[in-house]
Amino acid sequence: MFDNPAFAGHESVHHFHDPDSGLRAIIAIHSTARGPAGGGCRMWNYGTSLEMVTDALRLAQGMSFKNAMADLPLGGGKAVIWGDSRKDKTPKMFRALGRAIDTLGGRYWTAEDVGVSPSDMKEVATQTRFVAGLDDGAAASGDPSPVTARGVYLGMREAAKRGFGSDDMTGRTIAVQGVGHVGGRVCQMLAEAGANLVIADVDQEALAEISRTTGAKVVEPGDIYDVQADIFSPNALGAIVNPETVDRLKVKLIAGGANNQLSSPDMGETLNQRGILYVPDYVINGGGIINVAAEISGNYDPAWVETKVQGLVATIGEVLDQAESEGRPPNRVADEIAARRLRESA
Repeated sequence: MFDNPAFAGHESVHHFHDPDSGLRAIIAIHSTARGPAGGGCRMWNYGTSLEMVTDALRLAQGMSFKNAMADLPLGGGKAVIWGDSRKDKTPKMFRALGRAIDTLGGRYWTAEDVGVSPSDMKEVATQTRFVAGLDDGAAASGDPSPVTARGVYLGMREAAKRGFGSDDMTGRTIAVQGVGHVGGRVCQMLAEAGANLVIADVDQEALAEISRTTGAKVVEPGDIYDVQADIFSPNALGAIVNPETVDRLKVKLIAGGANNQLSSPDMGETLNQRGILYVPDYVINGGGIINVAAEISGNYDPAWVETKVQGLVATIGEVLDQAESEGRPPNRVADEIAARRLRESA
């Protein structure tokens, strides 16, 4: 654990196993300096337990930075479940997860992430109160992914002002990787704004639906990196900008909702050298956790959420402007700002 390259001073890492339901889960808590650790629950069929631990650690630290950059009273944490969400998950499994979360006494609040739905969170909520992203309840607002998607779309336009001199999406070609809850909504907004879309996903049904409603061109998942486009928008899993893919990208801007898009921080330098403007993922995709924070407060206020999302867009502009003025990669600038905010909260 402690020599894992993804370990970054995490406060605690908890392993849970429930033989009756088949639950195998990890909850990583990176920081509670700003408040209880907030972060969604992901279900993924990892190849090995090491991959699972590494993903949990990276995602938890990303949530600390995300919440700090969104100026939320939350620390960073993440839950991951090992399994295939299409065939392995059951209500019993998520009730077991709820009991596991409850043992942490409020140090971690969960919500939806990849492979997990509001109905799953409803099962979690039968066992613990430390859950958001619910469809019903006093402060419930449902799936937070529409707010994430709105933040990604607005952040992309803010970055386009720097990359192209205008936020007008008319005629822009956007290569979108992943058309699920977030990516699909981003596609709809881009299409309405006049963009031309090229999309890829492993989910053929989702691809067909987005292509039908937006006119998007469909390519094979492995071909999305080779698309000649203005913008690449990753909205699936992480580490997709890596030594094997970075030289294939033919874009001027990267802006998407996926977490941990860079396989390592030095990929930011590589992008910078290639003249590709990268919007740090944990800044642009903060809309969902803003929505979750409003639920956690117990008094969900859509106006507060929108104000915070607009603040996030302004922060994107500030990060990109500072990076340009200093000649440094935006991910390094954002990391320093987030780390400073965590230190000041400790």
